[in-house]
Amino acid sequence: MAEPWATLGIDLHVEPAGPGLRRGLTDALREAVRSGRLAPGTRLPSSRALAADLGIARNTVADAYADLVAEGWLTARQGSGTRVAAREVVPPSGTAPHPRAPARPAYDLRPGNPDLASFPRAEWLKAARRALNAAPHHALDYGDPRGRPELRAALAGYLSRARGVRADPERIVVCAGISHGLRLLGAVLRARGARTVAVESYGLDVHWRILTGCGLDLAPLPFDRRGTDPGALSGADALLLTPAHQFPMGVPLHRDRRRAVVDWARRTGGLVLEDDYDGEFRYDRQPVGALQGLDPDRVVHLGTASKSLAPGLRLAWMMLPPGLAEEVAAAKGGIDNCGALDQLTLAEFLTSGAYDRHVRASRLRYRRRRDALVAAVTARAPHARVTGIAAGLHVLLRLPAGTEQSVVQAAHWRGLALHGLARYINPGARADPVDALVVGYGTPPDHAWSGALDALSAVLPG
Repeated sequence: MAEPWATLGIDLHVEPAGPGLRRGLTDALREAVRSGRLAPGTRLPSSRALAADLGIARNTVADAYADLVAEGWLTARQGSGTRVAAREVVPPSGTAPHPRAPARPAYDLRPGNPDLASFPRAEWLKAARRALNAAPHHALDYGDPRGRPELRAALAGYLSRARGVRADPERIVVCAGISHGLRLLGAVLRARGARTVAVESYGLDVHWRILTGCGLDLAPLPFDRRGTDPGALSGADALLLTPAHQFPMGVPLHRDRRRAVVDWARRTGGLVLEDDYDGEFRYDRQPVGALQGLDPDRVVHLGTASKSLAPGLRLAWMMLPPGLAEEVAAAKGGIDNCGALDQLTLAEFLTSGAYDRHVRASRLRYRRRRDALVAAVTARAPHARVTGIAAGLHVLLRLPAGTEQSVVQAAHWRGLALHGLARYINPGARADPVDALVVGYGTPPDHAWSGALDALSAVLPG
């Protein structure tokens, strides 16, 4: 009698039906292949394993396989097992065809993403191995909804040192991206009775939709050369802004306005949601410290690994005022829905110094790209003007009046992904019309950067 382990194999869901086991199994397997449920090349379980799973004789399975091999549905080779034959799969009638994925642009200069080719794979794998070896067994269980304590402690140390945040691990909540964090905060604000959130005139529509989806009204604030003007905050319960490097205009919030924002929060009891957009990538002078450092009781600091490492990690964090961490953790449903292994790896990446080394290397690489971009525009498009260059992964490229849409369209025809400023204006804002491009320089890999600059130069007004 075969040992139990000898029957272990590949799982396959199949339900023989009809007269006779052999015929029923043959028909079920044939239909699974015909419908595409078993794709060409799929390896089937051995006859012994499938017979054990179905509780039938091994010869019955072997005979069914042989019938389907003879019909051309399966192939059987010594040492390779039984596989689904390569053939065209006809989808069932009434099945809608799969939509074709949009073609990738030749060059992508949309803002918001880093160079994914520069993700530190080797260092990340080393950190993952060390973190997993050191992790206790209970680290793989359902965890604290605030996130792994190892990551919260590592973040507290890093944010205090590098961003000037007054950090406490007990008041950090890990979330799956800034959008997830805003959704949690919006739910908490609404539950507290908030009605209106002031926002910047320029920003990301996805963030505005999240807040309105939580039942909150938006009140866009004026914007000028000193950044967002908090003078119109009357009546707002909270404020969302990007003070370190305003997205997409690229200016830091003036120090007088930083103080005015904090004074408003203290006076009214309002809450400031600080999206630390591009805070780590400053090139021409010392980074602007986090607004949260001025008043940790009234400011929520939101940060993410999406720009510094990769958005696919889905790891972000919130440094919350006292008392708010419990409410936000409850809004997560009382569970930690961010992967424990990635959290442990990021904690190790931070504490080992690998994160600092990666950010410094990235800062040098992106600064070189920014300098090349400014030089190319200056030399080839004298009527365009580059601003917002001191930090971040994008610049604002101001164009002659009336040319934004034509330039964006010309870029599309050439396979160049490019965004105009118009898509980032809040519909309720009273903003003067400005023709400009928001040019991201993070996404193209190094080998494609010169080609991306040539493609951009070709569509700019001469």
